[in-house]
Amino acid sequence: MKELELKYGCNPNQKPSSIYMDEGELPLTVLNGRPGYINFMDALNSWQLVKVLKKATGIAAAASFKHVSPAGVALGTPLTEVEKKIYFADGCDTSPIACAYIKARGADRLCSYGDWAALSEVCDAATARYIAGEVSDGVIAPGYTDEALEILKTKRKGGYNVVQIDPDYEPSPIECRHIYGITFKQGYNNYEINEELLNNIVTENKTLTQEAKNDLLISLITLKYTQSNSVCYVKNGQTIGVGAGQQSRIHCTRLAGNKADNWMLRQHPKTLNLPFLDDIRRAERDNAIDVYISDEYEDVLAEGTWQTIFKTKPEALTAEEKKAWIATNTGVSVGSDAFFPFGDNVERARKSGVEYIVQPGGSIRDDNVIATCNKYGIVMAFTGMRLFHH
Repeated sequence: MKELELKYGCNPNQKPSSIYMDEGELPLTVLNGRPGYINFMDALNSWQLVKVLKKATGIAAAASFKHVSPAGVALGTPLTEVEKKIYFADGCDTSPIACAYIKARGADRLCSYGDWAALSEVCDAATARYIAGEVSDGVIAPGYTDEALEILKTKRKGGYNVVQIDPDYEPSPIECRHIYGITFKQGYNNYEINEELLNNIVTENKTLTQEAKNDLLISLITLKYTQSNSVCYVKNGQTIGVGAGQQSRIHCTRLAGNKADNWMLRQHPKTLNLPFLDDIRRAERDNAIDVYISDEYEDVLAEGTWQTIFKTKPEALTAEEKKAWIATNTGVSVGSDAFFPFGDNVERARKSGVEYIVQPGGSIRDDNVIATCNKYGIVMAFTGMRLFHH
C-alpha cells in the first residue's frame, strides 16, 4: 500500500490527512484499529528509538511515547521485586520484551497514561497481557504472535491500534517536511550512538562501569528522539526522568530530576504500603501516589478525600523523610542533548543521585561545568555531537 488515509490530522479540523510514500510501498501494516496522525508520529519516532537502542546494546528494548516524546524507555532486563510492585507487575509473565515495556511504562506512569508502545522484538502474549491492562492508544512492533494479536484485538472494544513494521526498512537519506507551505529539507539523522562516544572523559574521575555505559547510551538514544531541549536521567537500564521540550537547559534538568525523585519516592516503604481500597484501578492509584508523594498531600487530607481511595488515612511523608530517601539514590546517569551552559545543571543533577554525565560539550563555560563535576567526583564525557530533535 502506497498511501493510508487518516481520520484527521493533529486536530479534528485538519483535513484531509494521510501518510504516504513518494516511492515504493509503506513499510507498515495496520493489523487492528485505525491509528491517527499523532499515533503514527509517535509510532514512527518510538520505533526508531527502540530499533537503535537494541542495535547499540544487543538487548530487547521498549518505549512508551506521548506527544512525540518518550515518557519512558527501558531495556529488557529482569524486574526486581520492588519494580514488580510499583509497576503493577506482580504475578505477570516476564519475558525480556515484556520486562522492557513494563519498565518503560513504569518510568513515569502519569505521563504514560494513554501512551503509544514501541517494541524492538516480536510482541509475545506476556507483553500483550500487560498492555491489555493499561490505558494505551496503540503499539508498534516488528511482529506479533497469534496469541498476542488476539489479546490486543480485545482491547478498547476491539479498536486498539496495532501496527506491524518491516524491521529491515531504511528511510531515505533525505527527509522533507512542510511548515506554513514552505518545504524544509535535511539529511536523515543517522548519527550512530555507541560506546566510542563515551571515550572522551574530561573529568578527574574516569571510571565508567559497563552498567553506567549502558545507561549513558540509553540516555543519548532517548534524547535523539525526544523533543528538544531535553535532559534524561537513567538508572539500571531504564529512564527514570525525561525532561522534554523546555526552552531553558536548567528547566530540563529540574523537570527530569523531579521525575527521577518521584520514581524514587514511589519506592519508599510508606508509598509501597499505602492501604488502597480493593477496587481502585491502576490509573487512580497512579494519581493518588503522585499526590501522596507531592507537597499537595496535606491539602488533600484536609479535604477529607482520602476515604474514596484508602482503607485508612495514610501517614504523610514528611519533607525530611522525602529528602533523606531521595539522598539514598546513587549510580544515576544523565544525558543532555546540548551542552550544559552552567554548573548549576550538575548541582541539580547531583541532588538526584547522578554520578555519570554525558553531553556534547562546547560551552564557553565548560571549565566551570567540569570543575563542578570534579567537586563531587562525577564522571563526565563529551561527545562533541548535539542531538536536537524537532
